[in-house]
Amino acid sequence: MPSSADLISASLADRYRIERELGQGGMATVYLAEDLKHKRKVALKVLKPELAAVLGAERFVQEITTTAALQHPHILPLFDSGTADGFLFYVMPFIDGETLRNKLDRETQLGVDEAVKITTEVADALDYAHRNGVIHRDIKPENILLHDGRPMVADFGIALAVSAAAGGRMTETGLSLGTPHYMSPEQATAEKEITARSDVYSLASVLYEMLTGNPPHTGASAQQIIMKIVTEEAAPVTRMRKAVPPNVTAAVAMALEKLPADRFESASAFATALQNPMFTTAGAAPAPSALPGRSRAVVALLVATTLVATVSAGWGWLRPRPPAPLRQYSMFLPPEQAVSSATPVLGGRLSISPDGARLAYVGGDRTAAGPGIWIRERDRLEATPLSGTSAGRRPFFKPDGSRIGYFGPDGSINVVGLEGEPPRAVSLGPVYTIGGGAWGSDGYIYAVAPSGRDGILRIPEEGGAADPVTAVDTTRGELLHLYPTVLPNGRGVLFTIRGNGTTDRIAVVDTRTGQRNDLTVGESAWYVPSGHLLYLLPDGTLMAAPFDDAALRITGPARTVLGGGVGVTRLGADLTLSANGTLMYLSGTAGFGVEPVWVDADGTATPMDPTWTFASTSLYSTMALSPDGSRLVVSQGTSSGQQLWVKQLPQGPNMQLTFDGRVNSRAR
Repeated sequence: MPSSADLISASLADRYRIERELGQGGMATVYLAEDLKHKRKVALKVLKPELAAVLGAERFVQEITTTAALQHPHILPLFDSGTADGFLFYVMPFIDGETLRNKLDRETQLGVDEAVKITTEVADALDYAHRNGVIHRDIKPENILLHDGRPMVADFGIALAVSAAAGGRMTETGLSLGTPHYMSPEQATAEKEITARSDVYSLASVLYEMLTGNPPHTGASAQQIIMKIVTEEAAPVTRMRKAVPPNVTAAVAMALEKLPADRFESASAFATALQNPMFTTAGAAPAPSALPGRSRAVVALLVATTLVATVSAGWGWLRPRPPAPLRQYSMFLPPEQAVSSATPVLGGRLSISPDGARLAYVGGDRTAAGPGIWIRERDRLEATPLSGTSAGRRPFFKPDGSRIGYFGPDGSINVVGLEGEPPRAVSLGPVYTIGGGAWGSDGYIYAVAPSGRDGILRIPEEGGAADPVTAVDTTRGELLHLYPTVLPNGRGVLFTIRGNGTTDRIAVVDTRTGQRNDLTVGESAWYVPSGHLLYLLPDGTLMAAPFDDAALRITGPARTVLGGGVGVTRLGADLTLSANGTLMYLSGTAGFGVEPVWVDADGTATPMDPTWTFASTSLYSTMALSPDGSRLVVSQGTSSGQQLWVKQLPQGPNMQLTFDGRVNSRAR
């Protein structure tokens, strides 16, 4: 009796010459064949007879042709499909390499970088297919081919075609769609609606095996595996392999969530998380404060007048154990809403509400009204000016977040409500506005005396006479007391001592006794509810030291939080933080000049190309980094027009990409 190979060979003899069997899978037998018409090697896949018996041949061919239009560098294309003497077949290119399964059988585990690279490239293919309405449904190592180290995903849409062709009769075949180890919970429970998030789960299962040597769930039978997939959580990959970075661990855990809604919304989002060293989830292990080597997942532009970088975290990120998740991102402000670059307001331009929900800043340089106080809600894309605050500077929030205090151009202290309350003056006379202000929970507003040389004053929030809080000690070389911030308990006020030719120092005064304690070298200090003092060094390094707010003293050594990332001038620092753990700062130094830099995981900035900077007269709006990090697209120009330029990294030429149109920006 002739074999299946003989029968299919005879049926397709005029089109393909079968050379040998390459292997068998759950649904098909694979043969190496020669495409007689095109003189090329192909992989001829013939569905198993028991499966073909219940499929409608016409429906199968119709369904499979929907995947033929997929064209992607990491997707194995479909050459041909059809039926021959009862056999259902489809044809794909023959890849002279190996499957990921072969590689895992030989090596068991892959290097972390290699595993992540394979996963992100497969995710790119999945994302493309999903956006074109095709879900793979059977992602597994056997369906990922490796050719010169580059993954190619095979059998795209085959499982869908089989399912659609069989209708509700899949149980007649004794076969299931999807390999048990890599099935999503919704596949395992045979749900009718399978979404792209199912492929994300399966791909995460493959990555899990590449990292640990085993899929997330194993068992003696398919039934045991499926039961575990539905009922048990996968162990963290770090339990089997401690070297896996925290962001990869967190991304895998999120992609393996039981509920599809709890996973990444797309394969692209999964890939992005795998490549972002700052990614974490609420239940994931935190990222360390610094990672060895250079992280090129983040690119920053030091543009003091337009770019605000934001770090959001629970205050636990200052605690030695256990640290809480850290999330870092940048906020883009359009030119007409940008942070003001006018000389009188440099430094102290930012203030964040206690709940971290809104940012107050000095902006509006490019509006007819000129600089004033603007509000940017965290959940809004647009900032809006506060009515009546034209020429206002150095904003600060009331502890309950209901009002904002600010300084007028005449040196007066003003307050304005956020629910329509008009601005009103609080101070009886001008104060030293460059010294900044703060609103305490004790009902007082703290500011610097008019001359700057008479210490810090406090004024009732509803207006009234000012009382002195500190006195400048000229016998110790002190010139000014600046930048007051009030401790939450209302007992102490932190401030900066500026001397004659000496380094600035941080001090605190007890508001009940007037006793003053000098604390450390630095300027612009803030208290953190975790029990830490945050302060800046002259080079913009943000430090944290344990602080006893009852004894008003530092109790241990300081450590770096941000390395040289905060813009500091002699007129103050552009940094603000909220009671709920949001730290916001303006990076870089004053001016319009920009310098693209790589930023390490510890916050250290390194120029991309030391020989390449933009002129101070140029306008800059946006930039985009190529996926492989080899090219940077920037939008630059003058007020007459902006064009896109492509910079070859690390030190290649900068070439103009667009030539038409007035404003070209936001390339991706």
